[in-house]
Amino acid sequence: MRTVTIVGASLSGLYAARELRAQGYDGRLVLIGDEPHHPYDRPPLSKDFLTGRADEKQLALTDAEESAELDAEWLLGVPARALDPRGRTVVLDDGRTVSTDGLVIATGARARRLPGDELAGVHTLRTLDDARALREELTRGPRRVVVIGGGFIGAETASSCTSLGHHVTVVEAAPLPLVPHLGADMAAVCAALHRRGGVDLVTGTGVAGLRGTVTVSGVELTDGRTLPADIVIVGIGVTPNTSWLAGSTLALRDGVLCDDGCVTALPQVVAVGDVARVGGVRAEHWTSATQQPRVAVTNLLAGRTVATADAVPYFWSDQYGARIQFAGRRGDGDTVRVTEGELSDGAPAEGGFLARYERDGRTTAVLAVDRPRPFMRARRELTRETAVAVPGE
Repeated sequence: MRTVTIVGASLSGLYAARELRAQGYDGRLVLIGDEPHHPYDRPPLSKDFLTGRADEKQLALTDAEESAELDAEWLLGVPARALDPRGRTVVLDDGRTVSTDGLVIATGARARRLPGDELAGVHTLRTLDDARALREELTRGPRRVVVIGGGFIGAETASSCTSLGHHVTVVEAAPLPLVPHLGADMAAVCAALHRRGGVDLVTGTGVAGLRGTVTVSGVELTDGRTLPADIVIVGIGVTPNTSWLAGSTLALRDGVLCDDGCVTALPQVVAVGDVARVGGVRAEHWTSATQQPRVAVTNLLAGRTVATADAVPYFWSDQYGARIQFAGRRGDGDTVRVTEGELSDGAPAEGGFLARYERDGRTTAVLAVDRPRPFMRARRELTRETAVAVPGE
C-alpha cells in the first residue's frame, strides 16, 4: 500500500496511525478530522475539564514530537463527505479528494439531539467545543441545571455540575439509570449515588419538550410536570457518524458492519471505535477505541482477516467522588452478588464493594465501586476464564 487514509482524527484514529507505523507501514499516511483540533481525550470533558481541574493542554493525546514521528498529513477542520470505494477515493466537504489504497474508518459518533434544542442554554457534551461552551456558562453563578438522560455522560456531567454549586435534576425515562449496562440491582446502587450527591433524580418519565423563546426556561415532562431550568444538558446517547458513507458499498446498520477483525466487506477498508459494529456489537468505550486499531491494522496490512478483536469489554465512570468499574458481558438472566465490601442504605458503604455477575456457575461480569485492586484481579480472572471458554463454545 502506498497510501493509507484514516478518516477520524480522534482517539481510535490516532491509535490506528500509531499501529500502522508500529507494524512497519512506511508509506503515505493521511488523517482527516472534522474538528479543527488535534486528537484529545474525551472522558475528562465531563469531569475534570468541566470543573476546571484540567485545561486543554492536559487533554492532548499527542505532541509535536510524536506528530513528527508519525510523519502524517493532517487534514483537520474538514469532514469527509463521501467514499468511492471503487475508485478508492475519499471526497472531502470542501471538494478536495484523497486517493488511497487502504482506509481506516474512525469517524466516531455524534450526540443525539432533541427538538427545540436550538434554544440558548441547551447543550450536548461530546466535543471539546461543546465542553468549552458549557463550562463558560457554568461559571456565571448558580444555575438550575436539568440533565436529560441518566447514562454515563449524564451522570458524570450531573456530578460535575453539583460539585460547582448548581442545583441539578437528572431526568431518566427508564425506571433506573444504567439498567441496560448494570441490571436493576446495581442500577439501583447508582441511583443512590445521585441522591447521596444531592441531585434530584426523576425516573420513569420522558421529556415532552423544552420551554423558552430565545433561552431555555424549562423542561416539560411526559407526566405533565415542568422543571424550571436555566441550563439543559442533553445526554440521550449518540448516533454513529456514517452519513458520509451513504451510497458506498459498505453495509451500514447502527454503525459500519465489520467481522470480528474490524474488516468490512471490502478487505482494504476497516473500521474502529464508536462507529464500528464489530462482530455484531458496537462498543462506545475508551478501551474498545484503543484496542481495536491493533487488530484492524494487522488485518488491513494483511489484506484479509488474520486476527480478531476478542477482548473482554471494560469501562469505567467517575461519579460523585466514586470510581465505578465494569468488565464482562452481563446477560438478562445473570444473578449478581456482592462478594467484597457492602452496601449501606442501597449505596456503597465506605470502602466500596465488588460484585460478580454469574450464570450457570460461571462469572460473566464484575462490577466494583471504589475497589480498584480487587477489581483488577477479578478482571484478570474473567479474561483468563473467557479465553479458556471460547475454544470450547
